[in-house]
Amino acid sequence: MTAAAKVSGTVVPVRHQALWVGTDASPDLGLARAAAARLAEVHVVRSPAAIALPPDPFRERSPAVIFLASSSPGRWMLGDAVALSIRWPLSPVVSVAATIVDGRRRSGPPLPGVEEVMWHDLPGRFASWLDDREAGRPGTLGLPATARREEGIMENVRPRARGYRVALAAKRQGDLECLADLVAAAGANIVSQNRGRPPLDDDAAILAWDVGLVDASTLAWLRMLVANRPGRQVILFESFPRAESTEEALEAGAVAVLGRPCGVETFAGTIISLVSTA
Repeated sequence: MTAAAKVSGTVVPVRHQALWVGTDASPDLGLARAAAARLAEVHVVRSPAAIALPPDPFRERSPAVIFLASSSPGRWMLGDAVALSIRWPLSPVVSVAATIVDGRRRSGPPLPGVEEVMWHDLPGRFASWLDDREAGRPGTLGLPATARREEGIMENVRPRARGYRVALAAKRQGDLECLADLVAAAGANIVSQNRGRPPLDDDAAILAWDVGLVDASTLAWLRMLVANRPGRQVILFESFPRAESTEEALEAGAVAVLGRPCGVETFAGTIISLVSTA
């Protein structure tokens, strides 16, 4: 995903610049960072202390987003986030949580004023944030931490994927109905709904498939879906994504594996990223 700048009357694409803080990436954080790097130029530093000599792009400008790679609960303290905010007051600071951090609710609250995003949600949400940035909208990251909860909710569920045609599939009827609500809230058009495995001959370019669990049978059917219609974009939904199963799904042909429940901003951003990274 790129912005644009004029040089001698010519529009030249300019990639967004983001800062990733922390190099002790677990496999899930490694997947998140790789996905972010497909959307923007991501520069890595070991810790907030390293900003005393920041990467070249950030000596004269602020990062579009600062990511704190949170590999475990308590990996970063409030002072770390404050140091980054003092250095770049206009840059939003986001904590990217590894799978193990999901237990934080039993070991303490997240950093106050810092948005926390699960690793599997990051690619979709980052794409939405960059889309807002390019359009000159504040977006969810542009809202102050003191904004009313209702304001954040309304911004998060704003339709972003209008014009896209999406086929749906899910094992259970209730899951299919929830998936339909999510896709409709994102603004996309639902072209078909199937309970059970999605048919091989569906001609929709984008398939949203709630699999519940990525297992061997899911991967086998996924390979046939992609082989039968090359270019089909398959987005899987899993109850609790793991790095290993996500890697297997991506290798089998999926473009993303999202957790359940999934937010509108995450899903719509995933759809947007399919076009911006094509």
